[in-house]
Amino acid sequence: MSTQVPSVLFVCVHNAGRSQMAAAFLTHLAEGAIEVRSAGSAPADEVNPAVVEAMKEVGIDISAEIPKVLTTEAVQAGDVVITMGCGDACPIFPGKRYEDWQLADPAGQGLTAIRPIRDEIETRVRALISDLTADRDPA
Repeated sequence: MSTQVPSVLFVCVHNAGRSQMAAAFLTHLAEGAIEVRSAGSAPADEVNPAVVEAMKEVGIDISAEIPKVLTTEAVQAGDVVITMGCGDACPIFPGKRYEDWQLADPAGQGLTAIRPIRDEIETRVRALISDLTADRDPA
């Protein structure tokens, strides 16, 4: 049984919507069992206010989050790197697990359009938690 906590990095262009929602869900649902980071290749000045509102609807407050710039160090520190529409902006390192989640961009969208994106991210994050913690349980 491994005692090392897995680390996940969520990356999107502006780190203001999808990656923030994913990081918030993972932080909330994994309860410390997984280290969580998020970043953007061209971070926005603030998290999308409609995304903040959509997350409040499910009891998660991300109003204090600030978009962060993607660094090589952040990618190197992650065991799993999940990209969300950042294309080739994310550096690739051997030995890392990469996933690309094809999700609609919430930028410029209202709550009605963001809710299904939020819900899809939650579904994917729950599956990711199950996958990352399954091999940590004693056989």
